[in-house]
Amino acid sequence: MNFEETYIKGTFLVTPQVFGDSRGYFCETFNQREFEKHICRVEFIQDNESQSSRGVLRGLHFQKGEYAQAKLVRVICGAVLDVAVDIRRDSPTFGKHFAVELSAENKRQLFIPRGMAHGFAVLRDNTVFAYKVDNIYSPANESGIRYDDPDLAIDWRLPRAELLLSEKDKRLEYFGNIF
Repeated sequence: MNFEETYIKGTFLVTPQVFGDSRGYFCETFNQREFEKHICRVEFIQDNESQSSRGVLRGLHFQKGEYAQAKLVRVICGAVLDVAVDIRRDSPTFGKHFAVELSAENKRQLFIPRGMAHGFAVLRDNTVFAYKVDNIYSPANESGIRYDDPDLAIDWRLPRAELLLSEKDKRLEYFGNIF
């Protein structure tokens, strides 16, 4: 596995080594010992999976306080533009974001530490998105930032008219109103 820290401290691109032949392929998607050696000690407690059609935008979500979550995200089928926003007030990259395409073909994963907002835009139909989290979900401590916040200026790589958001995500606050 290759571990590459992004310009946002603690946020890593993880690229597994893929072994393929005429039968298909094999890759190791997570190895606790290697993860701890290259990134940090983390105890993932839950795996989640979602399926979405092209144009779905989920996020930008985060959990507050003691319910903050670190995530290791990847795509099993299809492709997404995955976005992590630094909401750690003491960070030199506070309010900045990192975006990367994750796909079934490139097998990349993104490790998102606690203190980040997260979202993704689905680039292909029938995309399956999977992720590990290191803390329980607390509805009372859930929050989020609007996907179209002008201060964040995220290019979601899809026409605005094609974006499909939940009613909850349409009502999220702007970055400046939260922080």
